[in-house]
Amino acid sequence: MLYDKAERKKIELVAIVDEKISVFADVNMFNTVLRNLISNAIKFTEASGTIRVFAEQVENNLVEISISDTGIGIKPEDIDKLFKVNIDFTYGTAGEKGNGLGLVLCKDLIEQCGGTIGVESEVGVGSWFYVCLPAKG
Repeated sequence: MLYDKAERKKIELVAIVDEKISVFADVNMFNTVLRNLISNAIKFTEASGTIRVFAEQVENNLVEISISDTGIGIKPEDIDKLFKVNIDFTYGTAGEKGNGLGLVLCKDLIEQCGGTIGVESEVGVGSWFYVCLPAKG
């Protein structure tokens, strides 16, 4: 489904993940977060853009998963609002509608798994969402 959305917008999806990396998290919660972050990246990336998914062990007991895009970016004054309940309808680059609740859910799910979530963004350049979770094993 996500690949279909990306393909319709001619967005390149690139995944760079070391298959040996494993995190300690509820698989359903983790999949929900990844799906939401990738879906948002597709929504706010113009046609022919690029989305990259990375996963790397950054410390012995910590893994960082990041989703970066070449999308429209987020205004600095809006970044603090992203992970707070604030029903604010937004529209993607092809008119896709969002309600602002997905990132609130992502933050809650990641924190329940013992992790953190954050974002860096620049208007007109793109966004980089990152999740840090305990490494498994």
